[in-house]
Amino acid sequence: MRLTIKDIFEIESAEIFNPDEFKPVTKVVIDSRKVKKKSMFVAIKGNRFDGHNFVREAVNNGAGAVVINRNKLGEFEDLEIPFVTVKNTLKAYGDIARIWRRKLNGNVISITGSNGKTTTKEMLSVLLSERYKVTKTESNNNNQIGVPLTILSANEKTELLVLEHGTNHFGEIEYTAKIAEPDYSLITNIGDSHVEFLKNRNGVYKEKSALLKITGELGGTVFINNDDPLLSKNKNKFNHVVTYGFNKLSNVQGTITDFTESGNPEINIKGFGKNLSVVLPLLGFSNAINYLAAVAVALKLGLKKSEILNGTKKIKPVNGRLNLIKRKGFALIDDTYNSNPQSVKEALDVIKKINTYKNKIIILGDMFELGEKSIEYHKKLGTKIKSVKPMIVLTIGRHMKYLTDELVRKKLNSVHFRTRKALVKYLEKLNLNGALILIKGSRGMRMEEFVELIMEREN
Repeated sequence: MRLTIKDIFEIESAEIFNPDEFKPVTKVVIDSRKVKKKSMFVAIKGNRFDGHNFVREAVNNGAGAVVINRNKLGEFEDLEIPFVTVKNTLKAYGDIARIWRRKLNGNVISITGSNGKTTTKEMLSVLLSERYKVTKTESNNNNQIGVPLTILSANEKTELLVLEHGTNHFGEIEYTAKIAEPDYSLITNIGDSHVEFLKNRNGVYKEKSALLKITGELGGTVFINNDDPLLSKNKNKFNHVVTYGFNKLSNVQGTITDFTESGNPEINIKGFGKNLSVVLPLLGFSNAINYLAAVAVALKLGLKKSEILNGTKKIKPVNGRLNLIKRKGFALIDDTYNSNPQSVKEALDVIKKINTYKNKIIILGDMFELGEKSIEYHKKLGTKIKSVKPMIVLTIGRHMKYLTDELVRKKLNSVHFRTRKALVKYLEKLNLNGALILIKGSRGMRMEEFVELIMEREN
C-alpha cells in the first residue's frame, strides 16, 4: 500500500512543492522519531508540541515528503524534498487516513459507547483473530488524531480493522466516522458520560449515533444493544441491523445462567444457528453484555463455535477496567481508568456478587464531566453502596465529599480525605486481611496511584 501524487491532490486545500521529486510513500507518521525512508511526515500542532518544530528532524531522518500548514511556508521554502501545504494539517491528516482506508482490502468495524468500548474492542479483536488478520486501536487512540493513526497502521494484510471512537463534544464522532467509513458499527450503550458537554442521554445518543448513521448510509450493518432503551427505540432507523441482548428478544440472545463465586458470569448465547455456553474470564454483568456484543459481531462475520470458544479462553482484562488482582490475604479490583455514574454502579454490582472476601472496602474519586448535576450524581451513589454493605468507604475529591455526607447520613462507615497525602497515610495503616478492595475514579483523579500503593504494601 502506498500514497501516490494523485492521492495527494485528493487532500483538501493541498498544494505540492517539488512535485517532480515526489515518490510514492508507504508510511504516514506524525512523530518525527518514527520516520523512515518512504515516509510522509505530517506536522500537527497539538496542546504540548507543534510538529512544525520537528520538520527538519523528520527530513534528516529520511522523510520522503512532509505536510505543513500553509502559514508556515516561509519557514520551509528551502526544503529540497517534496512538501505539501494545506490550510490545516490536522484536517489533512484525516483526509490522508480516509484515502488510506479506501485502499484497504479488509472491512472496518467501528465501536463507540458511554461504557465498555475499549473492553468490547479488545474482546472482539481476540475473537476475530482466531480466523482473520486483525488490526485494532491501541492504547487510547480513539480521537480525531487516534482514529486516523490507527487506520494508517493497517496494511495490505489487514482483513479486519477494529476501531474505537471516543468523544466528549458534539461533532467528534461524525468527524472520525467519516474518515473510517465503517462496514460494521456498534454502540455499546448510552449513559451519563460527558453530560457536561453533551447535556443529557439524548445528547449522548445524538452524538454517538452519528456512527450508526454514517455506517447505514454506506450500506453497512449496525449492531444494536437491545437492552439499552435509547438504542432499541431507534433501531428501525437503519436498514441492516443485528440486535443482541439479555432482556429483550434479539437476533443474538444471551442468558446469564449463573455467576461463579469469583463474580464471573456463566453465559449461554444463541444466534445465527449456533448455541454456545461459556464462563467469561472477566467480571460482572457489564462485561457480559460487552462480550455478547463481541460475539454478535463474530457470528455475523462467520466465526465457528469452536473459534469463539477458543478465543474466549484468551480474553484478558484490560488494565484499569474491572481488573481483579489477587494477593495473599486480600484482593483488589482496579477500575481506575475512568468513571461515571453507570460504571460505578456496575463496579459495585461486581463486588456485591463476590462472596469469597468478608470485608469490602470501597475507594472512590470524583466523577468528572457531569455538569451542573454533578453533586446529585455523586450523592445518588449512596443507595447503591448501601446494598453492598461495605466495611468502609473512603472518598477523595471535591464532589465525593457529598457522597460521604450521604453515606454517614445512611449510617455507613465512610471517611472523606481532602488531600492525597492524608489518604495515602490512611491506606498505609489499613488492615487489608480478608478484604476485597474496589478503587475507582475519573482519569484526572489518578486513582491508579492508590492501586500501586496497596500493591507495594504487599512487598
